[in-house]
Amino acid sequence: MNNSVGNTGRVLWAGLRALLVLTVICGVLYPLAVTGIAQAAFPGKANGSEVKDASGRVVGSELIGQSYLAGDKPDLKWFQPRPSNGLGANSVNTRYKLILSGATNRSGDNEDLITWVKDAKAAVVKDNSVPGYTVKPSDVPADAVTSSGSGLDPHISPAYAELQVHRVAEKNHLAVARVDRLVADHTDDRILGFIGEPRVNVLELNIALKELIEGQ
Repeated sequence: MNNSVGNTGRVLWAGLRALLVLTVICGVLYPLAVTGIAQAAFPGKANGSEVKDASGRVVGSELIGQSYLAGDKPDLKWFQPRPSNGLGANSVNTRYKLILSGATNRSGDNEDLITWVKDAKAAVVKDNSVPGYTVKPSDVPADAVTSSGSGLDPHISPAYAELQVHRVAEKNHLAVARVDRLVADHTDDRILGFIGEPRVNVLELNIALKELIEGQ
């Protein structure tokens, strides 16, 4: 009986020691080491790829899309991102309105999705047609009327950015050539020259647009 109790006690004590050692290693030392390496090697990415405006204020992340609205409609003075039917606002965080990830989860022949795409295309044509520049339905790229799988895509295609140039220039009383140059300067090429597609980060582009407007 005493031997049984003693063996049980030794096993429990060994288990407790293992728990304490593993807690220190895995719960304290390892996270501190990984955090330290990340902060030393690539602090920007480790801190969420924050994007700052000209004043140094953090205005978002280059990894997460944002909406540019005037009330409940797109604010047409800014470049617009991809549609995001799955996005919502998070009222728990009182500092930022967080974007909730979500896709449409509709098949390609779903009637609701077809209606959304047709309505989105008509809106893109209407919003971006300005005096002297008319957008044709065939000019509208796919990313202008469809959301990404996550609904959080921060990028648009160069084709969609170029389609918006005349409208942005007209709304902000800028020369088309200056806005076109802005898009070119903020178009990122394929990663390593062959991975993915060329893309434009909408947040960074709109920050540059704001600086251009304020510098007039």
